[in-house]
Amino acid sequence: MTRGFRLAAASGLHQGDRPYQQDQVLTLAHPRANGCVMGLVADGMGGRSGGRKASDQVLMTARQLFAKYAPGKDSAAQLLTQLVNDSHMVIKLTAVSAEQEPHSTVAAFIMDPNGACTWIHVGDSRIYHFRDGRMVTRTRDHSYVQALFDRGEIAEEEMDIHPQANILLGCLGMTTSEPPIETHHVAQLQPGDALLACSDGLWHYFLPEEMGAVIAERTPREAVGLLVDEARIRARGAGDNISLAVLKLDHLPKDASR
Repeated sequence: MTRGFRLAAASGLHQGDRPYQQDQVLTLAHPRANGCVMGLVADGMGGRSGGRKASDQVLMTARQLFAKYAPGKDSAAQLLTQLVNDSHMVIKLTAVSAEQEPHSTVAAFIMDPNGACTWIHVGDSRIYHFRDGRMVTRTRDHSYVQALFDRGEIAEEEMDIHPQANILLGCLGMTTSEPPIETHHVAQLQPGDALLACSDGLWHYFLPEEMGAVIAERTPREAVGLLVDEARIRARGAGDNISLAVLKLDHLPKDASR
């Protein structure tokens, strides 16, 4: 990792205009390794109890696996893959007692002490990688409209307003297919970089450059508050649950690194 940086993280959760909260969010420092952080968002689906049980299971599984994780020895990609597979299996089992068939998305990242970062996602919860406010990359949704866009059948600006925008082709808990496993690795994050994991209740209302600018100009805690507040305004009383986790590597003032 490049010397002279400050690591900060924050998370936010809001019920939006839904009658109940089904999202879950996590930012967690490793219990034994300084500079190792996990961020996670899970967007539950399946009724009041079903969706929350699903997202709770993702969160619980993440905590258990991350507590056993040994940076530098264990593989972050393998941990995140196990998170997806284990959560998927247990969510399917909980369908027996849930009021509806439970499902969940997941977007999770791990930053190791050496600055390496790995992430995984399933569904339409996203991870954005920003550098000094500009988007470097983001995950591609496992959704029907993303597939239409990838095939060139609709334009990007049509994705959010498409009548079938809420149809997912991959998520945790599906009985007809296994969740897609896609991991992404960044060899080394650097000062000025930021990661945002968020549910569609947030990203639906923003251009990437808007979110990147807010995160670049504010502390993670301030950015989370501002993004949630603005999403609530733009939703105009029809907003979904909102969940987000932000990890930011700030440049240190020159005199602070001496």
